[in-house]
Amino acid sequence: MAQHKANKPSHAFAGLVSFLRAPICNDLDQINADIAVMGAPTDEGSPFMPGSRLGSRSIREHSLRFGDEGYFDHDSNKEYLKYELKNKKIVDVGDADVIPADVEGTFKNITDLTRMVLDSGAMPVVLGGDHAITFPVVRAYEKPLHVVHFDAHIDYSPFIHGYKYTNSHAFRHIHHMDHVKSLTQVGIRSVRNKKSQVDDSLNDGNRVIGMKEFGEMGPEGMADLVPKDAPVYVSIDIDVLDLPLVPGCVSAEPNGMTYIELRDSLATLAKHSEIIGFDLVEVNPQLDVGTGITSYMGAHTIVEFLGQICDQPRWISKRSK
Repeated sequence: MAQHKANKPSHAFAGLVSFLRAPICNDLDQINADIAVMGAPTDEGSPFMPGSRLGSRSIREHSLRFGDEGYFDHDSNKEYLKYELKNKKIVDVGDADVIPADVEGTFKNITDLTRMVLDSGAMPVVLGGDHAITFPVVRAYEKPLHVVHFDAHIDYSPFIHGYKYTNSHAFRHIHHMDHVKSLTQVGIRSVRNKKSQVDDSLNDGNRVIGMKEFGEMGPEGMADLVPKDAPVYVSIDIDVLDLPLVPGCVSAEPNGMTYIELRDSLATLAKHSEIIGFDLVEVNPQLDVGTGITSYMGAHTIVEFLGQICDQPRWISKRSK
């Protein structure tokens, strides 16, 4: 009987799915990598439309289009992530377990998985899910850090009548964490933001930067709002980008960033500070067009941000051996 020999898949439509075809790590006690991709596929924090629970899977699928050997950037004439992928320094640890109708239980699982990744020494890269998931991710950290939040929305709703675990509450939770030393919110512009919530964030000492101010300060001015070389966690809501760029996002808004503005902001942050983790949220494949451009945009953003992080001297000097 002829035996089938499994060959390395050469096309995005073939093979098992992991982010960038990185090795899948099922035993979290055996993580031996610098970067661990994990999913947080829950959208129970979305009060309007469901569907972002499918974002982590769709982003992984579209990441296959980049192959597993890194990427070449024409403008800089450099290859990125080649070392990390060749030496298996990126792994995919799968998804946190979601417990339907038990938001606190799901959030505990997200926190626990993030802590296991951190305890291994790897940097978490979290695929949402809706924006509520940033709260259980950031609370997994113990050492002091700064948070930079890219979004059209302030996500600073008050806790009223037990209503506190939606995608509009995450950053009010995060501000009150003892280890969070500053919160900078960038791209805030939705006319659905309540003035009282923006005022609450400002009165709590956070920086809230709208698109007009962002245009005036640019990526360098934005990065300078956090201390040089400080540890920074970055949360990216795909709706920080302009509405036509992200049809597969239920909360997309006009007057957002171009991709170049977001890419350059993330690259500048990677140079200016020590990125210790990030998430990308609110990709909703159920609303996307047939080509899946929002999922592709999410994967593209993650890949380029990872490339910039791993190209920094501080990162290269501490690569795991």
